[in-house]
Amino acid sequence: MYWFYMGAKRNDAMWELCPVTAALLDSVTELMHCKLGDVKFSLLQPGTHIRFHTGTSNARIRLHLGLVTPPGAALTADDETHGWHEGEFFAFDDSFEHEVWHNGTQQRLVFIIDVWHPDLSQEKREELRQTHLHQLVDE
Repeated sequence: MYWFYMGAKRNDAMWELCPVTAALLDSVTELMHCKLGDVKFSLLQPGTHIRFHTGTSNARIRLHLGLVTPPGAALTADDETHGWHEGEFFAFDDSFEHEVWHNGTQQRLVFIIDVWHPDLSQEKREELRQTHLHQLVDE
């Protein structure tokens, strides 16, 4: 994983390594307000299997953008299996159990962005944002 943001923490090294992506992220600041999630590149090696697991909160939705999408890689979430396609997004609630595997022969690369769940009110988002920021200060 190559993080631009991990929760509310920005990884300045990625801004230097990937200036075009960083500029795009800077232009869509509303996406960066979901402090309960991440923004990152995910590189998956052939032969990898990430067993069933869940995300930390149902207050967010996880977006995957396929960048390098060889055959043989897939994700199962909520009893549905998805492959990735270059240039296409798919979204899922990662608070449900999901798993990933890659039986292909080339690396798979996706860009992951966590955004607020659309059913959350602005008021609830702000409450969660403030709670999360206080937790970061206390760490």
